[in-house]
Amino acid sequence: MNLQSLLAARVAANKPVRVGLIGAGKFGSMFLAQVPSIRGLEVTVIADLDPERAKAACRTVGWEAGRIARTHFVSDGRDACGDERVDVVIEATGSPTAGIAHALAAFEARKHIVMVNVEADALAGAHLAAKAREASVVYSMAYGDQPALIAEMVDWARSSGFAVAAAGKGTKYLPAYHTVTPDGVWEHYGLTAAEAKAAGMNSQMFNSFLDGTKSAIEMAAVANACVLDVPGDGLHFPPCGADDLARVLRPKALGGALECDGMVEVVSSLERNGAPVPRDLRWGVYVVLKAQNDYAAACFKQYGLPTDSSGRYAAMYKPFHLIGLELSISVLNVALRGEPTGSCQAWRGDAVAVAKRALKAGETLDGEGGYTVYAKLIPAAKSIAKNALPIGLAHHVKVLRDVAAGEIVTAADVALDGALQAVRIRREMESEARKAAAVMAAE
Repeated sequence: MNLQSLLAARVAANKPVRVGLIGAGKFGSMFLAQVPSIRGLEVTVIADLDPERAKAACRTVGWEAGRIARTHFVSDGRDACGDERVDVVIEATGSPTAGIAHALAAFEARKHIVMVNVEADALAGAHLAAKAREASVVYSMAYGDQPALIAEMVDWARSSGFAVAAAGKGTKYLPAYHTVTPDGVWEHYGLTAAEAKAAGMNSQMFNSFLDGTKSAIEMAAVANACVLDVPGDGLHFPPCGADDLARVLRPKALGGALECDGMVEVVSSLERNGAPVPRDLRWGVYVVLKAQNDYAAACFKQYGLPTDSSGRYAAMYKPFHLIGLELSISVLNVALRGEPTGSCQAWRGDAVAVAKRALKAGETLDGEGGYTVYAKLIPAAKSIAKNALPIGLAHHVKVLRDVAAGEIVTAADVALDGALQAVRIRREMESEARKAAAVMAAE
């Protein structure tokens, strides 16, 4: 609640917070739209594979010619990481392999990084957070994106003395969506392919939201940042509106949908028959909190907080998130307070690749939202035991043996290039986790 006073002090000292943005897509553009309105915040470098496209994005969001002229545009994200005019790097490419490379380059240059790239965080967040600590810099989730907003709510609940029964977000979900491909995605958004193309919308990206992949990735990030458990065999996506959060998101032993307290889960805005859920939370985030004593539970009732039938479980939620329009909250927390708005604390959940259909040897996987696989959230320990292929490495890799529809793809099922940086880091992270598990088992 004091970011403005801290920023004002930087303005008075003529020391603005200087940002290097990597990736001028939708998320990045939304952030850029807000920058001229935040005195003391400057974007000094913008990296994009197409610098002219990045300049066009700046014009689209209303930047004046003078501001564009003062900004340095480059095509390589590593240039932004190493630029002396940058204090905080924003990684907004959406590519897990690029995100890992840029994060490590930022750490080497002793730069803080705000990771919009949740795909990279789900793939190797534990490793990246450790490297950030070694470099004495901050590695942060991106405020405005749902995982950071959820982490904030979890922190609020715990700091208020409540136990966290569940935390997560809402989405539009039906079981059939897991097998939807980019060819059939637009009918579920109420658009024609022509309308989507005219709007510049990417079918594979939007399909990653629909087929459950993005939910798995984001909830892995939340579980790892908040040290929460994940369902043993994937998210359940129970239909649930804002008024029923406390009733639905409690343990099964009490009539709820969870395996136990302290879990991540995503609620669906659709009933299983396709009917809309009343007061759905499709765009929002939530935390279900549990009163630790009878007195606190009585206060829930006295102050009008909706609860479950026991009176012990209650929920708080935000119905919307504003994505890049809120991203400056992370940048300012990192630069002015030296604090992340959420960061990986432990490897608890993993987003792994599942075959959308029967896969044949010789085929090539096409990653998030594509034709071949979707992501499923499972415990990290289970992922390691199964040698599961993380969704972040399911890009442009050849299938070596047949995989049945609905089966988890393993690393042995595909031809991974062990020389790739992301593959090496992931294997190192898995090896460290196995060693840690062996030590715990021996104690």
